[in-house]
Amino acid sequence: MEMTGERRIEAPRQTVWEGLNDPEILRASIPGCESVERVGDDAFQARVAIKIGPMSARFTGKVQLSNLNPPSSYTISGEGNGGAMGFAKGGADVSLEEEAAQATLLRYAVKAQVGGKMAQLGARLIDSTAKSMADQFFTRFAENVAVQPVAAADAEERLAAATLSAPRMGDRVLGETGPLHPEAAKVDAAAGHRPSPPAAVPGSSPGSPPQLSVFSLLPRDIFGLPVVFWGGGVIWLVILFLLFVLG
Repeated sequence: MEMTGERRIEAPRQTVWEGLNDPEILRASIPGCESVERVGDDAFQARVAIKIGPMSARFTGKVQLSNLNPPSSYTISGEGNGGAMGFAKGGADVSLEEEAAQATLLRYAVKAQVGGKMAQLGARLIDSTAKSMADQFFTRFAENVAVQPVAAADAEERLAAATLSAPRMGDRVLGETGPLHPEAAKVDAAAGHRPSPPAAVPGSSPGSPPQLSVFSLLPRDIFGLPVVFWGGGVIWLVILFLLFVLG
C-alpha cells in the first residue's frame, strides 16, 4: 500500500514540528488511539484500536524516528501487531515547508504492508480505511496545533467594547441631559455623534421662551388648604347671600 498527500496547517513550522513529537498531541490526533508513550529520544510506543470492515482489533507497536532534520523533515517507521487479525508494518517520509509566518505545508509519503487475516480483506478496503484514518489524523492534528489570532483579537475587541459601554461616574443615563463623561464624549465626537438635545415641552416650539398665564401666578394653597377649597367656599357664600336677599 502506498499513499501520498499534503495538508496546510495554520501554525508556524516550529509549532508543527513540536506537535509531531508531542505524545499528548499525537494521542489526541490518531483515530482510535488509546495511549502514546515516549520510550526514547526518537522512539514511541502506541496502542491503537481500529476497525477494518467486519474486523476489529487492538494494535500495539513501536515507532522509530530517523533522518531527523528539525524542523524540516524526518522518516517514521514501525510495526504493529494485532494478534489474530494480523500485523502491519511500514514507514513514511514527512516534510514541513514554511508557507508563511503562521502557515506550514505538511507533505507525507507512506509505504506499508499488512499480513494475516487483515490481508484477506482486500487492498481496496484496506486502502480506503487507511486514507480515512489519515484524513482524520491530519484534521485533528491541525486543530490541536493551529493558532487562532483572529479569535484572540475578537475577544480583546469585545472586552474593550464592554468596558467602554459600562456605566461610569459622570456618565449620562437615559432621561438625563447633563454632560457626558469626558472619555465617552470623545468617543461620540470621534464617531460623529452629537449629544441629544433636551426633550421639548409639549405645546411649545423649539427655542421659544416658557409661556406664563394668570393661573400660574396664583398660589397653590392658602393656610395649608388648596385654592380649590377656598374657591368652592366663596361660591357657596355668594349663593347663600343671593337667596337671603331675594328671599
